Amino acid sequence: MKNFVLVFDGMADRPIAELGNTTPMDKADAPTLSKISKNGIVGTVLNVPASLRPESDTANLAIMSYDPLIYSNGRSPLEALSLGIDLADDDTAIRCNVVTLSDAEIYEDRVMLDHSADEISSEDARILVEYLQEKMGNDTVHFYPGVSYRHCSVWKNADPKFVFTPPHDIIGKRIGDYLPAGAEGQKYLEAMKRSAELLADHPVNKKRIAEGKNPANSAWFWSPGKKPALPCFDEKWGLKSAVISAVDLIKGIAIAAKMKSIDVVGATGNIHTNYEGKAEAAINAFKDGYDYVYVHVEAPDECGHRGEIENKVLSIEYIDKRILSPVFEHLKNSGEEFRIMCLPDHPTPIEIRTHSREHVPFVIYASNASFEMLNGKFNEKNAAATGLDIDDGTKLLPLMLGIDGGMTEKDLSKLIGRI
Repeated sequence: MKNFVLVFDGMADRPIAELGNTTPMDKADAPTLSKISKNGIVGTVLNVPASLRPESDTANLAIMSYDPLIYSNGRSPLEALSLGIDLADDDTAIRCNVVTLSDAEIYEDRVMLDHSADEISSEDARILVEYLQEKMGNDTVHFYPGVSYRHCSVWKNADPKFVFTPPHDIIGKRIGDYLPAGAEGQKYLEAMKRSAELLADHPVNKKRIAEGKNPANSAWFWSPGKKPALPCFDEKWGLKSAVISAVDLIKGIAIAAKMKSIDVVGATGNIHTNYEGKAEAAINAFKDGYDYVYVHVEAPDECGHRGEIENKVLSIEYIDKRILSPVFEHLKNSGEEFRIMCLPDHPTPIEIRTHSREHVPFVIYASNASFEMLNGKFNEKNAAATGLDIDDGTKLLPLMLGIDGGMTEKDLSKLIGRI
């Protein structure tokens, strides 16, 4: 039995006036999602516990069956794993975005214009982050370049529980009320101010401005944590697993869980990514004997953060037609039974341009069972109308793996009651 999980990061949304008070999910032409939803298990799920922030690390851990209340330790340590950083016991990894702030003489008066500096290329960002390391790196702090705007800093003897504000939560707001504070926060604030001084006139930023792009004119720290440890996924479930993603966070989860992390050339973490490459990598993984393949696509989330309505609709359509469809066809023609689960990890509503904690729609399709639960299109409203609501995302994988040939809705109810 083959198992395919496809995460449309941030796909769930709220009704948008420009879309006739519908959502991007409702607007998108996604024929394969529609096909599997017609005969699949459809409902809603809460992937992020109420006590935790609605971030991708907690949500994807839950989808992979790891309780975020136990294993969530900040996204940065997971990203550090992906970058090959060996964290010592006294190291704290802290995410370091390169962001675009408005011009103002006083740093605190600046406004967060763009958490991604126009989705800066990894090549441009690497030059800037290496420059920060050259000028600011020392025995206490080190800067490591990552992908696009997502980078890592490692601090000695820093508080792994210090509360930072994610930059995507304050787009359009004056940053003064959201800067690191207190005795512990002073060193981060000084570093952020120093980074702004260093990056202001950097040749990369001058070139970006000349090209009409947002400059990456400050570092922004958030999401600290210590070295992560996860139980081995394959041993836990008796599966041979692979993970495909453009972003270091998801790759880091795979590495921590001893899953195979497969890189795809041209995978970017935004709408301009290599969809076909991800589909091909998933298909090849199945051909190579993997029986659980987890593909994560960041594009809808980034479109939500950027407030790009049309692109968010397009990103859903691209994932459906350029990843889900070819993988579905391969599995259907393979001669082996299979299951597919599709869902967002969390909502990233256009209205607020950041993550929220609403329950999200999911569909689980099994080639050897049929369920007719959904009335209408697969979207937020219709998924909720099925009445199946799972309050703990860690139950999704047991539900998926528990589907058996010829299972009825009565059998499904018993299965749900056991997990």
